[in-house]
Amino acid sequence: MKAITEELCGHSFSASSISTINQGLDEALTAFAKRRLEEPYPYLILDARYEKVREGGVIRSQAVLIAIGIHEGGRREVLAVDMASRESQSSWKDFLTHLRDRGLHGVEFIVSDDHAGLRKAITEVLTEAAWQRCYVHFLRNALDYLPRKADDDCLQELRWLYDRRDLTEAQRDLAAWLAKWSAKYPKLTNWVEDHIGETLTFYRLPRAHHKHLKSTNMLERLNEEIKRRTRVVRIFPNTESCLRLVRALCVETHESWLEDNRYLNMDLLEEQRRERLRAAA
Repeated sequence: MKAITEELCGHSFSASSISTINQGLDEALTAFAKRRLEEPYPYLILDARYEKVREGGVIRSQAVLIAIGIHEGGRREVLAVDMASRESQSSWKDFLTHLRDRGLHGVEFIVSDDHAGLRKAITEVLTEAAWQRCYVHFLRNALDYLPRKADDDCLQELRWLYDRRDLTEAQRDLAAWLAKWSAKYPKLTNWVEDHIGETLTFYRLPRAHHKHLKSTNMLERLNEEIKRRTRVVRIFPNTESCLRLVRALCVETHESWLEDNRYLNMDLLEEQRRERLRAAA
């Protein structure tokens, strides 16, 4: 840890200073990780990244699980950051259960990639939330169903579906896209037809929220900042040191978000709820 801290900070420390720094930091980070979540968080964004950690003399990749929430006031918060030996159903279920035990409630909409273990954990722990498959990950996955040398506008036209005003427009243009490309790329169009519905859930939200919640891009940007800082270390000496640094970086971002203007106008969501209640009545 002495070497890591000196590399990150740019000057030397004594061993006793490092111990004092770590103790104070650990107390603050533990308080952050265990804080009660008092407000409802209608929107939840989940993702994982990997860091290299030395365990028993062996270097392994460890999953860093991260949750971002947007509360009723429209501000973003980093809700949780934790480590797992791998990204699995059990690790995600433990992660989400711990969030719920800390008071997480009111979740209506979740954005993530298509990790099977994560999806199962969501259905077990946050049963009433709608799930949005990140459309950016979906388009990357679509490349697996295209010939390597494809150089036409097929994927770009598929990408444009996510800019439509509403689900009706998107479904109309999807039908046209399928008719245009099914003869040339049947493997791709069959796959898209089977799975694209998972990426269109965001159309149930207020239109002003679409661009923020049709992908995990907000969390991806946080992950990029974490990567920029952790690659200085390259290989962490243990899991605790990795979690300490990543959590500290996330707290830094969390506090910056708290000082920003609200991220989303949640009055639009409340208005939409009232309209649905009137329609149901």
